[in-house]
Amino acid sequence: MPFPPSPRTRSGPRRRSLLTVAPAALALTGCTGGDVGGPAADGSAAADRARARAARDSEELAERYDAVIAARPGLAGLLRPLREEVVRHARAFGGGRKASPSAPPSASPSSASSASSASGTSEASGTAASPSAAVPGNDKDALAGLAAAERELADRRVKALGGVPGEPARLLASVAAAGAAHVYLLTKGDA
Repeated sequence: MPFPPSPRTRSGPRRRSLLTVAPAALALTGCTGGDVGGPAADGSAAADRARARAARDSEELAERYDAVIAARPGLAGLLRPLREEVVRHARAFGGGRKASPSAPPSASPSSASSASSASGTSEASGTAASPSAAVPGNDKDALAGLAAAERELADRRVKALGGVPGEPARLLASVAAAGAAHVYLLTKGDA
């Protein structure tokens, strides 16, 4: 006679399994391919603009992770792998200059600006404003803020797919899917 499942048994994937599978899935889709950061194969202006925008967005998201890690050091173990993946995304789109893996935190909780830059004002120049509002004072709210940023960016990338051809669209879709996995890990994972 089989025993019923424990009430503490969770359904769905575990955080560790997603963190293990996500980089492999991205490698299979070309996120870490040899021509990383090169212009789009068809040279279309739309693809080039989409790549540049996606690179900036990923760099700003990495800065947001830096701010939360600096303000909430207890979350660093959970957030560093996600941040490193965001940096790889920026590089895959041809960016990564501002979001190196060893970069020091670029924003402190007291120097972060209002959420105006989260609404897309970073396109004006190469120097973007701080990507986040002040980091919340507790872990749950800090994670919720990152999850919201990841969700908004993933949604924006999915909407942009229609105007991007071929390989850049596949890369954009892959990174949007990774962002959705990050949302899961930040909200429903083993945290």
